Amino acid sequence: MLFEELDLGDKVLDALWDMNFSECTPIQEKAIPIALEGNDILGIAQTGTGKTAAYLLPVIDQLSKFEYPSDSVNCLIMVPTRELAQQIDRQLQGFSYFLPISGVAIYGGTDGHQFSQQERGLRSGADIVIATPGRLIALIKMGNIDLSKVSFFILDEADRMLDMGFVEDILQIERLLPKERQTLLFSATMPPKIKKLASKILNQPIEIKFAVSKPAEGVKQSAFICHETQKISLLKYALKTFSSKRVIIFASTKQKVKLLVRELKQRHYNAEEIHSDLDQSQRDNAMLDFRSGKIDILVATDILSRGIDIDDIQMVVNYDVPREEEDYVHRVGRTARANAKGIALTLVNEEEQSKFGIIEKFIEAEIKKEIIPEELGEGPEYKPDIKRSRRFHRGKKRNFNKSKTNNQNNNAKTSNDNRSRRHVNRRRGEK
Repeated sequence: MLFEELDLGDKVLDALWDMNFSECTPIQEKAIPIALEGNDILGIAQTGTGKTAAYLLPVIDQLSKFEYPSDSVNCLIMVPTRELAQQIDRQLQGFSYFLPISGVAIYGGTDGHQFSQQERGLRSGADIVIATPGRLIALIKMGNIDLSKVSFFILDEADRMLDMGFVEDILQIERLLPKERQTLLFSATMPPKIKKLASKILNQPIEIKFAVSKPAEGVKQSAFICHETQKISLLKYALKTFSSKRVIIFASTKQKVKLLVRELKQRHYNAEEIHSDLDQSQRDNAMLDFRSGKIDILVATDILSRGIDIDDIQMVVNYDVPREEEDYVHRVGRTARANAKGIALTLVNEEEQSKFGIIEKFIEAEIKKEIIPEELGEGPEYKPDIKRSRRFHRGKKRNFNKSKTNNQNNNAKTSNDNRSRRHVNRRRGEK
């Protein structure tokens, strides 16, 4: 379906035309008419499906066609991270370019000047406020925001907000809103906690569900089954063979991110890092340089796995297998956006095989296993159903029992004393 077939105003359509948006994604085609009719929506859709436009466009259209208070907040959008808030704010500016609609993004990690700008935007009565829960709660306590006239309440990536412990903040904010409002909740997954939240804040919602927890069709997924010591060599091989530009590499810890960036720079790759040890200005500068093409490779923790809208990512590399199956979907969702093509490569060591097997079951697909180049040596056999960590512990237990048999008196007493001390320490909360 084309956007011009929807009941959107001419100025909204003009903005879409200038942004080269002509055809709706499936979620936009289904959600926009429902939202324009004033219904609450419970939308289940993965990242990269176009859900931001699915809720922004009908809100902008309604604000432009009907009279709403000019000195108060009319739409509140809640998001889990500042990166997502910034992304939505940029899209809002584009969609509302020909309309007198104001918006402000509210998030933490800013300096005093930016905080003052956020305060001024709220006091002047921004039509649309995009906010992270923690910063919004702080501004509410300071008396800097009036939510009593909000007509549209939107929660984006609600599952992640709940995972981050924001459920009480969300409910506290929701209690300050008018009962008569339109509420749209979007989530990548539908766990019981989302159903419970939806039952509390939505009014007879229409449920929209699209391809939950599966990577986009344009993502070419593959993996190397390898030893941990082979990973860095395989990463360099992948950058040389598949792509060395517009690449995001995900690692499990910030320490590993730092080591990878150092190694890549020594090999003359144009790489930068993003993790929680960097201050917000450093993270913002790295993202700006990556967007503009000044750097080719971004190495990051899961801080980037959601909410980053860059359409031309060529490859995503999971240097470590994600801890959760849904994190895999969000990571690889950074590529093949907007119907493009992309590569998602995962490096899987022996201890990560069982997690990777669970991911394959979760997405209901067998991921192609790449052949390790001969010069890098052989990798382990892929046996994801073997619980290696448990087998390791069973082996340790057998060795301990053997030692105990050989040294029945002294060693048994020492071991029991040690276990008793550890038990007491755990009760005291000591390490």
